[in-house]
Amino acid sequence: MFGAVSFCVGQSYAARSKTATPSWSVRWQPTKLVNGSPIVFQVKSPAPLKSLSGKWLTHDVFFEFDSEKGLWYGLAGASLETRAGSYPLTLEGATASGQKISFQQKVSIGRARYPTIPVKVAKKFTEPSPQQLEEIKHDQAVKSDLFARTTPEQEWSGRFLPPVQAPVSDVFGTRRVFNGKVQSMHQGLDYAVPSGTPIAALNAGTVLLARPLYFEGDCVVLDHGQGLLTLYLHLSEIGVKEGEQVKRGQQIGSSGGTGRATGPHLHVAVRWQGVYLDPASLFQLQVP
Repeated sequence: MFGAVSFCVGQSYAARSKTATPSWSVRWQPTKLVNGSPIVFQVKSPAPLKSLSGKWLTHDVFFEFDSEKGLWYGLAGASLETRAGSYPLTLEGATASGQKISFQQKVSIGRARYPTIPVKVAKKFTEPSPQQLEEIKHDQAVKSDLFARTTPEQEWSGRFLPPVQAPVSDVFGTRRVFNGKVQSMHQGLDYAVPSGTPIAALNAGTVLLARPLYFEGDCVVLDHGQGLLTLYLHLSEIGVKEGEQVKRGQQIGSSGGTGRATGPHLHVAVRWQGVYLDPASLFQLQVP
């Protein structure tokens, strides 16, 4: 875990002049960011805006306005590969009259420590045959095409909820060594649940993918808009169809042990504009 999550105690910056003119205010959660963190930015502009956009670590950040609070909110993230340091969040807004105003805020990212564990799987997952390599190549093309589709519209609403109520058996960021040879980074959470356990959608979205893949087994991918996806792997049963709209908490399938799995469990992952983020941290964010 990355510590307490709160806008109220989060770091902030306000550009102030010698006169008491309105200023920008930028806050974020979690309060302590590390590589792999999902981030919610909260922005208050010095003047009313009709639109606000941002750039963060070369990615677009889409902002939505909360009229009740008078604040703009944008969801972003820092990949596992992000090095510790200070990075700029660049903001550009447009007023009702069409005037452009901009602001830049430096945001610090720390370095998390993730464990390394050995994992034993079937040989075909570490030394695939030529036929299996073709299947893997096909799956990669399918995922590359689907994952490249980013829409600016937000489909989720409110907090993201865990897909099951069960213990976590492996955390995000674990370095895995398969059969003493193949190394990979665990890019999600594993839940120790028996085969057939109902799996719920983390939030509202559209079914982007619902089919079996070589490594993932039977899997479902939900598109929540703005480049945010959630993935549910190793299912024993898929309960939704591609293109279907689902609600937060709706059952989308049942857990299993298909694909590259050591046994029955659920692997859930969060992907934002091409990078994987820690689901456990996402569940704790106050998302509008």
